[in-house]
Amino acid sequence: METIQYRPKGVCSQYMEIEVDHGVIQSCRVTGGCSGNLQGISSLIKGMPVDEAISRMEGIRCGMKSTSCPDQLAQALKTYRG
Repeated sequence: METIQYRPKGVCSQYMEIEVDHGVIQSCRVTGGCSGNLQGISSLIKGMPVDEAISRMEGIRCGMKSTSCPDQLAQALKTYRG
């Protein structure tokens, strides 16, 4: 099992910690941001392959921002892929 620790940029959330085992997300914890939404996203991606989560979340924007918490989560997961 590998743990990804990531500091998001340009969003309200401050820290993300994701556990991945053999390319599948086992857990995700986010500090800061919109608690309910991020708990929901964390629950939905549990058991999802990393590549699928990236393809679903990458590029999502939050209002006028060029990124969002889901997009930053995708960026964190991309560090796992290398």
